[in-house]
Amino acid sequence: MNTETLYQHGTLAMLVPGLLAGTLSVADLLKHGDTGIGTLSGLNGELMIIGGVVYQMAADGQIRVVGPKEMVPFANVHYAKQEPTTKLTNVDYAQFQQAALDQIGTENIFAAVTVTGKFTRMHTRAVGEQVSPYPTLAATAEAQQEFNATAIDGQVVGYFSPELYAGVVSPGFHLHFLSSDHVMGGHILDFELESGEIAIQPFQNFDLHLPIDNNDFRREHFNSRQVIADIRKAEH
Repeated sequence: MNTETLYQHGTLAMLVPGLLAGTLSVADLLKHGDTGIGTLSGLNGELMIIGGVVYQMAADGQIRVVGPKEMVPFANVHYAKQEPTTKLTNVDYAQFQQAALDQIGTENIFAAVTVTGKFTRMHTRAVGEQVSPYPTLAATAEAQQEFNATAIDGQVVGYFSPELYAGVVSPGFHLHFLSSDHVMGGHILDFELESGEIAIQPFQNFDLHLPIDNNDFRREHFNSRQVIADIRKAEH
């Protein structure tokens, strides 16, 4: 297993104009990693991959295991390796991000971020499944469902990405959550961590896989300035 490489299928820029059709199967995605995040065809919910199992947190609040034939338009995966952990207690989301950046040691590399712990408060969202002809990413963000929980145990999985690659990725932290009892999860908007352990896995390689056989992708003309603005709006 190559634990030095972050694999990504698709780009966040592709989602901005509404290129939401799945272009890679879950089975093929898992050939490149056992841990990660993503979304299903039609931007259907938030995915979290732990130990090779893919979980979907849907907009109706339900959580299920995703099948190998289901398709993704965008996802990140890597092979997790055991990393030293650092204990964190009583930190809000901003303090957590600073602590994670301190551990990464630079803003210029990709790194996986995982946290296992007890959260005083967790605030997530999930986007409902869109149907073709697909709306823009900004439009789907306006229709997302948000979830809140208190005193909840669970795991955070996601990535830090450099500003340099905005458009390919969402710069900064992109994190998903899954509770220990699998009843709550989603894309993280905010949290307060009571106590937990954080691990950082840096990557020296970034492997970008593009859907070159998808005609909609081949024909699309991207406005880089609008792409980045819409990504920031949708992610945060």
